[in-house]
Amino acid sequence: MTGVSEYSETRPLAVIILAAGQGTRMKSGLHKVLHTIAGRPMLLHLLATVEALGVERKVIVVGAGRDQVEAAVGGHGVDIVVQAPQLGTGHAVAQAHDALEGFAGDVLILYGDVPLVRAETMRAMIERLNMGDAPRSVVLGFRPDDAAAYGRIIADAQGLIGKMVEYKDACAEERAVTLCNSGLMAVRATDLFILLDQIGNDNAAGEYYLPDIVMLPGSQSAVIETEADEVAGVNSRVELASVEARWQARRRDEAMREGATLIAPETVFFAHDTVLGRDVVVEPHVVFGPGVVIADDVTIHSFSHLEGAVVHSGAQIGPYARLRPGADIGKKARVGNFVEIKQASLGEGAKANHLSYIGDASVGAGANSGAGTITCNYDGFLKYKTEIGAGAFIGSNSALVAPVKIGDGAIVGAGSVVTQEVSADALALTRAIQQEKPGWAKRFRDIMSTKKKASK
Repeated sequence: MTGVSEYSETRPLAVIILAAGQGTRMKSGLHKVLHTIAGRPMLLHLLATVEALGVERKVIVVGAGRDQVEAAVGGHGVDIVVQAPQLGTGHAVAQAHDALEGFAGDVLILYGDVPLVRAETMRAMIERLNMGDAPRSVVLGFRPDDAAAYGRIIADAQGLIGKMVEYKDACAEERAVTLCNSGLMAVRATDLFILLDQIGNDNAAGEYYLPDIVMLPGSQSAVIETEADEVAGVNSRVELASVEARWQARRRDEAMREGATLIAPETVFFAHDTVLGRDVVVEPHVVFGPGVVIADDVTIHSFSHLEGAVVHSGAQIGPYARLRPGADIGKKARVGNFVEIKQASLGEGAKANHLSYIGDASVGAGANSGAGTITCNYDGFLKYKTEIGAGAFIGSNSALVAPVKIGDGAIVGAGSVVTQEVSADALALTRAIQQEKPGWAKRFRDIMSTKKKASK
């Protein structure tokens, strides 16, 4: 790169996101750009990144599936325009003309199915566009392990593009070049639509290709490079899985750099918004769904699944625990083997160590729920709350039928079905009185043995 950058964070910036592809290889009724990576639609990944840059205008170009896209991006301040018919990428970008009327800043052209582009890379494209040599456009290039049939970029040491050529049109020397075209581009708004008006469709497909603006007569365009993983696109379920894997690998590395221990990183899966504190230990085969916040010094044991949950410092989760949305696990609390928590809070030091369901409940500090404890929160129509006081002890295999309150320090005897409030420090027993009938079992076996022999 040469020249002095004139870019400033206050210079107006717009983005055009192309999302008009048919997505036929996905074989899905869901719009391609709405398939998820780390629990978030690809398109929303991209929007989150561009919004971090402080963009002034956002335009999404769609074909089929407009209603789906509009529903997904509601509240993001996006203009949606339709490309019909679909006559190539240049034609798609031209559809944004009216939405960008009066805009005189810089424009980033992105693809809705290329979701992993970093804000730093987008910013670098804009910075290069505004250097002293004032390139006509900036193309984002990459060097894949296998260049295959990607279009090639022929550029000098300063990154000025001498030629862009499709693989099928390239000679052997050009095919030997490893710098490939991602399709992403930065252009000044005052130039963009003038340039688009100059390209033709004299090609086998009869389409207008956005990269053709690079080779129009006049000033040169420039290329900057990024890693191949960052511009990986999604056109099939196989590619979706591949991009998911790349995103997860990146996030695992980030988590460990920030102070978390992942015992077997490749077996841990994060959501797009997972928050981990320092000195968190994550054992193998843990899945984080959206909306999870983990404080410092927490241990997540193997085979646990967390979603929409908050876990406070020093808590222990799992193994084989399930935290569902609304779970709030207090400091040094313990959620053990095969325990499910939903829309419930556990106070500091509270324990539910095994084989329990705690739903729509509040559990006080230091309370202990024995194996098989169930809060019966649903009557088939409505949900009800269970309150378990601080220091209470719930005996094994107990059912607390909500709405019900267990007072501080109370004890519920094992096997009880509790339907009424239990006072603080009281003992509640609701099981039937045990009876014993001497010799009954032997007499029963004798009778049944005789019947069995007679039936043969």
